[in-house]
Amino acid sequence: MSTPFYVSPQQAMADRAEYARKGIARGRSLVVLQYADGIVFVAENPSRALHKVSEIYDRIAFAATGKYNEYESLRIGGTRYADLRGYTYDRADVTARGLANLYAQTLGNIFSSAAEKPYEVELLVAEVGETPADDEIYRLPHDGSIIDEHGSVAVGGNADQISSYLSQRHQDGMSLGEALRLAVEALSRESNGSERALTSDQLEVAVLDRTRPQQRKFKRVLGAQLARLLEESAPAEGGEEAEGAAEGGEE
Repeated sequence: MSTPFYVSPQQAMADRAEYARKGIARGRSLVVLQYADGIVFVAENPSRALHKVSEIYDRIAFAATGKYNEYESLRIGGTRYADLRGYTYDRADVTARGLANLYAQTLGNIFSSAAEKPYEVELLVAEVGETPADDEIYRLPHDGSIIDEHGSVAVGGNADQISSYLSQRHQDGMSLGEALRLAVEALSRESNGSERALTSDQLEVAVLDRTRPQQRKFKRVLGAQLARLLEESAPAEGGEEAEGAAEGGEE
């Protein structure tokens, strides 16, 4: 009788983590930024049917990258949890922290189980507060850990480079147009340092807008509104350069 092949637990976990990371890296990137009036989600996603960003509850949104069927099942489970908890107790009892804990337990159990492969997904759960200081953003990698994020965060294929770009340029109190333009600039950067053009047709954009009078703060930014926001922010930069050139000419 042959001796069974032995793999140490540490090596098995490392192999599963590498498998999940490679799957996530194949997905298009997604960024989330805080701005003056809320939180904006910007994903490179040409599909108008298969969403990467979705509403979970009144003030809470969900975003993900990786395998669609896997993160869609997680989104549906989170929505059911939120609806049941809000109906059973109170709508205020549904929080991003509670959802993040639920997703962390689910992803952690799947990752540590030898009976099934790890999920190739990375999640973001965000809740908009009454003020920017009350906003909450949680990032959940494939292994079920929870990272509390502030300001800006990126997930997906080129997340490290995009996160570095955002952290150097993101500022508190940005307008929606400024935050959107920064997100598009970050997403358009390739790993080799080059840039490519991203149009509104290639983007999925949504916001949690704290200024909305409705109880539900989630809304999608589509079509003409998205194109207008992108066009408004681009000329503003050109105008500043032109003004600087004019001042230089006077000197």
